[in-house]
Amino acid sequence: MERTTEDDVLDAVGPRLRSLRRDRGITLAALAAATGVSESTLSRLESGRRRASLELLLPLARIYDVPLDDLVGAPRTGDPRVHLKPVRRFGMTFVPLFRQPGGVHAFKMIIPAQPEPLEPTPQTHEGVEWLYVLNGRLRLVLGERDLTLPPGEAAEFDTSLPHWLGTADGGAVELLILFGLQGVRSHLRTAPDPSPYGGGRE
Repeated sequence: MERTTEDDVLDAVGPRLRSLRRDRGITLAALAAATGVSESTLSRLESGRRRASLELLLPLARIYDVPLDDLVGAPRTGDPRVHLKPVRRFGMTFVPLFRQPGGVHAFKMIIPAQPEPLEPTPQTHEGVEWLYVLNGRLRLVLGERDLTLPPGEAAEFDTSLPHWLGTADGGAVELLILFGLQGVRSHLRTAPDPSPYGGGRE
């Protein structure tokens, strides 16, 4: 039997759901508890052994805070405007700009002003991150290095290295971030720079 476009769309739902869950660091057990959908059903849905239905997708869309169309990859028609939905995590605001399951994710990050300096708490995870400072002065702790990046400077680093982002002078910071898994890298063409971190100053 010849495959239809609908078959292709449904087949893509499982990998997209798995990517969303892993990006948010949610286990199947926690997702089952939050949605009321059994863990085995969620597992079959992600693996493609269970076809997606509205009954299953609606609670997932609420938990992931994304439009239902994003879960099924439905093409947007009519309104050409991009409706961005900010997400607040770790005291910072993330505005998703582009997401490709298993590929590069782009988002704007806003670090609020901090009257009192925060103690860095470096984290590690798989992937490669590229960032560009739009406004404010960014403090980037990367391994043993403590860098300050003003507006217009960029950095790229392996996120398996302990890292932390914050405000360098207490003011708000806005930056663009591209994040991809290992093997998916972003390249910025600039004049030669001896620093591997895109010109950040210690």
